[in-house]
Amino acid sequence: MKNYVDLENGRYRNPILFADYSDPDVIRVGDTYYMTASSFNYTPGLPILISHDLVNWKLVNYALKNIKEERYFIPRHSEGVWAPSIRYHEGYYYIYYGMPDEGYYVVRAKNPLGEWEEPVCILEGKGLIDPCPFWDDDGKAYVIHGYAKSRIGFKSILGIFEMSNDGLRAISEDHFIFNGNDPKNPAVTIEGPKVYKRDGYYYILAPAGGVKYGYQVALRSKHICGPYEIKEVMHTGNTQINGPHQGGLVDTVNGDEWFIHFQDRGLYGRICHLQPVEWENGWPIIGVNPDADNIGEPVKEMEKPNTGIADEPCYLEASDDFVDGKYALCWQWLGNHKDEFYGRVISNSKENVTEGETEADSENHLCDGLRLYALNPSGEDNPVIWRSSNVLTQKIIYPLLKCDVALDATGLTPGDRTGVCMTGGQYITAYVEKGDLEDVSIVVAQSFGGDNDKKEKEIYRKSFTLFCHENGISLEQGLKNLKFRMIFDCDEKVKSEELYFRSVDDKDAIPSLNIILVADEKEIDLKVRYTPSDHTWVGAKIGIYASTKKGTEERACECGFSDFKYVHVEEL
Repeated sequence: MKNYVDLENGRYRNPILFADYSDPDVIRVGDTYYMTASSFNYTPGLPILISHDLVNWKLVNYALKNIKEERYFIPRHSEGVWAPSIRYHEGYYYIYYGMPDEGYYVVRAKNPLGEWEEPVCILEGKGLIDPCPFWDDDGKAYVIHGYAKSRIGFKSILGIFEMSNDGLRAISEDHFIFNGNDPKNPAVTIEGPKVYKRDGYYYILAPAGGVKYGYQVALRSKHICGPYEIKEVMHTGNTQINGPHQGGLVDTVNGDEWFIHFQDRGLYGRICHLQPVEWENGWPIIGVNPDADNIGEPVKEMEKPNTGIADEPCYLEASDDFVDGKYALCWQWLGNHKDEFYGRVISNSKENVTEGETEADSENHLCDGLRLYALNPSGEDNPVIWRSSNVLTQKIIYPLLKCDVALDATGLTPGDRTGVCMTGGQYITAYVEKGDLEDVSIVVAQSFGGDNDKKEKEIYRKSFTLFCHENGISLEQGLKNLKFRMIFDCDEKVKSEELYFRSVDDKDAIPSLNIILVADEKEIDLKVRYTPSDHTWVGAKIGIYASTKKGTEERACECGFSDFKYVHVEEL
């Protein structure tokens, strides 16, 4: 892939992450920057990305293995982990996040690249979102936050409560500190507050006006509980960057300040931009080209931050060879997951006998590759992907792409299926299904209906027997050497590079998905033409899975399986 971000001439180009890292927040500890983002129903959650120059980012860990509540073992779309804040205090890294149906939680760790502590609920309640902790100079600690109208009945208000100095429990009542519904200081849909202190003022940076067409504001006050003045500090201006929405302020070792925020790009999700920050008359100007009111606008290209360290140019990873039977950090399960969902590939093939081994030794030979067991976590008679937590998904990281998924489906038992999918507001899936006898079918299905009654309808089915007859492929060889090729491209001759710096409203080039099945090097075009959309606050994702029609979840040792050899993703 050509690096469109780090131009390797001392300059960078936005977006710095063309991937769905919604509601990003960032801190600097020493010479390292740490970023986290919303993860909603996907696990592991609360991604940890690191950088030394604010331009080149690596995904290195997750802070949350599973969502604490048991009900998330069935995916709860659009619920779960919302809008986190990451902070460092007295030797601990803290991440606070809201779950709009449960309350506020915190996880912490001394080593952000290691295992994080179990989440602690610091305040229960519906409609509590977007928490940001703040430790003041006098030793007191607070959480400033927003409210979700869908759960609590109002919005455009910010609240505050005091918490213990260790950050693990609320110790005061919650009360309002800013009302964006007030016509004297309007900030409709103000949310996502981030709190900082500078020159004796408390500053709250927050988005207002809505995700797609809003702007950034700054509030300031001499007292943390207000009253607060308000000023708009960044808007779309003359650019194509709609939003620009929620993010975090961070400084460099030399005192420069930068702001990372997201832009809603529809089916691609919420992608991340980096803006310079200057101060004028006690107010920040975020971005460049300030107008007469000192309101900045997003930058497309400029000099990289002077952080003292230049990272090697890098980008997010999407391909995976499943070395040692492990999946890479780019993957997240659709809901809470269990270790029983997957395992290492075991082969008794003579081809896998290494020097010094006997054939008997090779009976349990472990190979590269990921074994997904054909389970049914939902327990439904005819499970659908939408309610199956045992689906592995990954974010789209290129505007246009090709994804090859190679697998061995000979381990399926009657009623099992394995394949690929692309999710969004609706989703499409292509899979191989094992019948009751020796018959195998190739199926394409598309979802329909709302979140609570999502169903699937078949739009393509072909028996594997007929497929073998037409192409001269044996059933066993066909199942052993399967490849799903997913091509996400535009009908127009549009280059991927042209799609990076655009608005969510730009309809000039909308990609669609085609899926081709390759069995024993013979191709079948599955006639898929699918254009995904975003789902509420989440972009489209690529997925792989194995599942079964059996009505209850079985133990891995008692069920069929599918062995995934690799997933290779490349930009078109």
